[in-house]
Amino acid sequence: MKTVIAGGTGHLGQILSKALRDRGEEVVVLSRNVEAHAALWDGRTLGLWTRQIDGADVVINLAGRSVDCRYDERHRAEIIDSRVDSTRVLGEAIALAASPPATWLQMSTATIYAHRFDAANDEITGIIGGQEPDVPSSWKFSIDVAQAWEGALDNAAAPATRKVKMRSAMVMANGAGGPFAALRRHVMLGFGRLGDGKQYMSWIHERDFVRAVAWLIDHKEIEGVVNLAAPEPLPNDELLSVLRHACGARIGLPVQEWMVEAGAFLMRTEPELVLKSRRVVPTRLLDSGFSFDFPQWPTAAADLCARLHAPAEGRIW
Repeated sequence: MKTVIAGGTGHLGQILSKALRDRGEEVVVLSRNVEAHAALWDGRTLGLWTRQIDGADVVINLAGRSVDCRYDERHRAEIIDSRVDSTRVLGEAIALAASPPATWLQMSTATIYAHRFDAANDEITGIIGGQEPDVPSSWKFSIDVAQAWEGALDNAAAPATRKVKMRSAMVMANGAGGPFAALRRHVMLGFGRLGDGKQYMSWIHERDFVRAVAWLIDHKEIEGVVNLAAPEPLPNDELLSVLRHACGARIGLPVQEWMVEAGAFLMRTEPELVLKSRRVVPTRLLDSGFSFDFPQWPTAAADLCARLHAPAEGRIW
């Protein structure tokens, strides 16, 4: 099986590429830099890279500028354009292919759902955000990005290709650049809950992320929206307390909301990333028979912390 991954050179893309190669698949990465197993593209225009799409079995699009930045005018344009343009041009390549891929897995985000505490958001009854009366108006930008991203997939003319929107929660993985590294650094510095700590945090262990992607590739009856998140999200205070215990950190000083705002400004990021309540559950994955290796955060956090100093494993499976 041949899989083409757009945006496969980032932290998450490298994890997924290795896992799929370990599974025995041929993996080609679309990258802005020439390297092994990669085809050059700019994420906006058609080119020689489209030859990789023609005859491929699966296309996975992870491309998109990091949202870990301040949402100024330039960064907002880069965040939206990198997602919409890459999705649009992949759709154009698929439409031109003599032998189009059977499956297109499109990255999206669990942030598309509303900030809420009363119930979890799943694919069937979940509430799309953007109209919450009790949140900063700037939070709507993330919803606009997610809807534009998914809209580009919907607009792609690919009648012979199955489309799946992967609304992913934070993927917890070792290595620099991911959310786990940031959260671990936070607790190791002696800090605890962010704001009042009641906001829910949805997450998924890296092993379950790559297993879920493989599941979606293999189960051709699944299409449309699928939440990639562990079935048990938990409040920020509890998540950080569990992580502190797993890491061996002794204290966890609370960080008040005004401190979060000030720290985000100094670190050139957005407080929404840690203050918004993301309570998301994977109903469609569970209903399809998928079983999580790490459904609960304590075992996931313990595994990640234990492997941090262990010899590198050959496989993630």
